[in-house]
Amino acid sequence: MDESPFTDQELLAYLDESLSIELMSQVESALRHSDTLRVRLASLSLQRNEGVHSVGEIWRRNRLSCPSRSQLGGYLLETLSPDYLKFVEFHLNQTGCRYCAANLEDLKAGLSKASNETERRRQKYFQSSAGYLSAKEED
Repeated sequence: MDESPFTDQELLAYLDESLSIELMSQVESALRHSDTLRVRLASLSLQRNEGVHSVGEIWRRNRLSCPSRSQLGGYLLETLSPDYLKFVEFHLNQTGCRYCAANLEDLKAGLSKASNETERRRQKYFQSSAGYLSAKEED
């Protein structure tokens, strides 16, 4: 079996807890069984702490490719351009960005809550208007 099935970028992303849940589990399992992999991970962590950073790592660490919260809202409401819609789908589904997935779930919960609040308000207006209209008919 290959002692290092993971790239340095994947191991650094593991340290940042930014891998998909499935890949995080695979790395954790491999770390339990491989002294070599644990030493490699410790070495990468040490390099990072000493200030050795690649452009790719800076890009991932600062989540420069992540859509903004308003763009995720646009994705949810399907108001994005088709090309950007495809990018957000790729970002969520293929890269498995946990930050954006959590953001999207939060937006979905907010949208559901807003929808429930809107329906409650609509019912309240209807009830108050119905009482007003029935009072007018009696006059």
